[in-house]
Amino acid sequence: MKYRNGTVQKPTAVFFGGVVPASPAEDRLAEEVGMTLASAGFRLLHGGYNGLMEAAARGAAAKGGAAVAVTLADKHAEWGDFNPHVTGEVHLPDIGARINHYLDAADVVVAMGGGVGTLHELTAACYYAGAIRPVPVWITGPTALRLLAYLRRNKWLVETPTRPLGFLRTAATAASFAAQFHEPSTRGESELAGQAASPAVQEARA
Repeated sequence: MKYRNGTVQKPTAVFFGGVVPASPAEDRLAEEVGMTLASAGFRLLHGGYNGLMEAAARGAAAKGGAAVAVTLADKHAEWGDFNPHVTGEVHLPDIGARINHYLDAADVVVAMGGGVGTLHELTAACYYAGAIRPVPVWITGPTALRLLAYLRRNKWLVETPTRPLGFLRTAATAASFAAQFHEPSTRGESELAGQAASPAVQEARA
């Protein structure tokens, strides 16, 4: 449990996911991820808009969880209204402040598929977890697992003594995410070794 200004604060899960889901299945996966996080007592930090962000917030709301939107102050009017599940909001002056807010608050990061914004958030989280503070980073769903495979295959993501990758967690399905998330002893890249039947996981392992 964390304390801030003398009060108990719930642990924080940061969710990164795109505005346009890769498929209805990934939209449902994001919702179930949100449900798992809220059931485990986490508050959700997310972009606050639609797509996978809204799906994760919808899942958190279904389990009584908080879903805080983190946006850019001068872009909110352009980007539109927050999704209906937002319970709080933070408006920041620039992208750097927004990323820092996410990562400084994070007890866990969950990343799914998305566009270049999500890619920026995911790679920032990986750098932060490898170089600054070992926050668990979950790569979740087939789209994000394919990205992980690409990063490994092309040596964008390489483990070294000064850049360990033990912070990475992987889950192709909602059931796998929930099972691993509630079993700390099984966290890690176990799915890469144990779920060979999944094409996405097979590719990430390569």
